[in-house]
Amino acid sequence: MRSTLSKIAAALTAGALTLTLAACGGSDAGTKTLRVGTLSDAPPSIYLENGRFTGYDNELLRDIAQREGFEVEFVGTEFSSLLAGVATGKFDIGSSTISSTEARKKTVAFSDGYNTGFTTVVTAKGANLKDVAALSGKRLGVVQGSVQDELAGKTAGAQVVRFPDYNAGFAQLKNGTLDGWVVPQDIGQKYLDQNPGVPLELGYTVEDKDTPSAFAVAKTNTDLLNKLNDGLRKAVADGTVARIYGQFYKNTPLSKELQQGGPGLPVKNAGA
Repeated sequence: MRSTLSKIAAALTAGALTLTLAACGGSDAGTKTLRVGTLSDAPPSIYLENGRFTGYDNELLRDIAQREGFEVEFVGTEFSSLLAGVATGKFDIGSSTISSTEARKKTVAFSDGYNTGFTTVVTAKGANLKDVAALSGKRLGVVQGSVQDELAGKTAGAQVVRFPDYNAGFAQLKNGTLDGWVVPQDIGQKYLDQNPGVPLELGYTVEDKDTPSAFAVAKTNTDLLNKLNDGLRKAVADGTVARIYGQFYKNTPLSKELQQGGPGLPVKNAGA
């Protein structure tokens, strides 16, 4: 009987120890993992490297997640279906240099902005596509559903050719079936840097002024939206945004609003 009681006591002690250890690690065990829809081919903002999703957008989101007590699982997707995926709950967050346009605010809510930039037309050297008028009658490649798709679609006389991702459009530009490839300037410059043997240059360029890049969430998920904004504000205040930005953008200055201690780039959502 004593032996049996001893075994029971030992088992209870071990169980209590297990519960104690679990309680000590409860915050980790209970950390919620959120699915993040992102792209794999748009450096330096968002890309896949050695099987890991990285880039300025995604590394900043990792930092925000750590600050706010959740984890992120990145899932590659096409841009054309990203916002619908966020709105329907397939993804908790969209991270893909998403410009916070008024049209998109009808589908999702946006965090405050974490980047500004320029849209440019990558062309063959000497094509001289330096202004809007020069784009008339030209075949312009875009990523379907992107801000660049909207811009090209409003260009009088342009023939817009839509692709699911950046690599597909760049391949067509290289083989001469496109006259121009409309992309965020930093992405266009990165492709030029990575392909020095291809005779390409940056043509017509326009600044994206009022629609900063922001993380997308479902319009009903105000708790997550607040966490993203809180984490982003802290990352701006202590210089983390500037540090991460500098890792990926070597020659493009960070907006003064996002520099350490800056006011940030507030985004007003529809109905707010």
